[in-house]
Amino acid sequence: MRFMGSVPGWIRPLVLALAMVAGASAPQAGEGDEVDVALILAVDISYSMDVEEQKLQKEGYIEALNSPEVLRAIRMGMTGKIAIAYFEWANSDDQRMVLPWTIIDGPESARAATSRIAASPLSRARRTSISGALGYARKMFEDLPFRPLRRVLDVSGDGPNNSGEPVERARNALLKDKVVINGLPIMIKRDYRGWGDIDNLDQYYQDCVIGGPGSFMLSIRTLDQFQSATRQKIIREVAEAGMADVEFVQQRRAKTDCMIGERMWRDRQFN
Repeated sequence: MRFMGSVPGWIRPLVLALAMVAGASAPQAGEGDEVDVALILAVDISYSMDVEEQKLQKEGYIEALNSPEVLRAIRMGMTGKIAIAYFEWANSDDQRMVLPWTIIDGPESARAATSRIAASPLSRARRTSISGALGYARKMFEDLPFRPLRRVLDVSGDGPNNSGEPVERARNALLKDKVVINGLPIMIKRDYRGWGDIDNLDQYYQDCVIGGPGSFMLSIRTLDQFQSATRQKIIREVAEAGMADVEFVQQRRAKTDCMIGERMWRDRQFN
């Protein structure tokens, strides 16, 4: 669903009703400012991400949030503003808040938000817990101080879950909360292959990570795709609600072994 320009107050109840039909939760009374979307960027900093990839990943989000295309998409919303947060994650106990919930409603607030992201040092940690990132994001949505029409989690990563609870369980909990989960699987060919790398990471994300109304993913296969892919992804997350019904894991015929990362870790430990 797309909201064009400012919306008169008399039509707002109808717009909110249409948003609920599209799968969004109605804002609860007594909360903070209304926003078109509450968007969390959850960024992989596990050791499988090399320094160059981490740098390009961060720069991609900074460039996207300051781009005229994204700022235009924000202005086109019903309220003309979004709430955004950015955190980094690795193992099940390692999530680091970089940008807590912040309103972006124009170039100045976008620059202020991305300046905080840019100022954070690059860091890396062991293991990959997508489920830990999903659980951390779920708590952030529970503590959200704004009233969004939609809640979206944007997860980027270059490997399967190999730490913490099964990723399907964490994904289901967010789907039941009406959160849309989108994916940015990083599938850059390297001269080496790490123990946790898998073929068809995009299929893993499709079957095991993403979900919710209008959920989608964009794969990054070359270093020069970071900026264009992140910009396209955020524009779509800001400007479109999606009309598809929530599809729970129990109703899916998954083609991917969603425990493949955990099995690889166990094999590594006992060999």
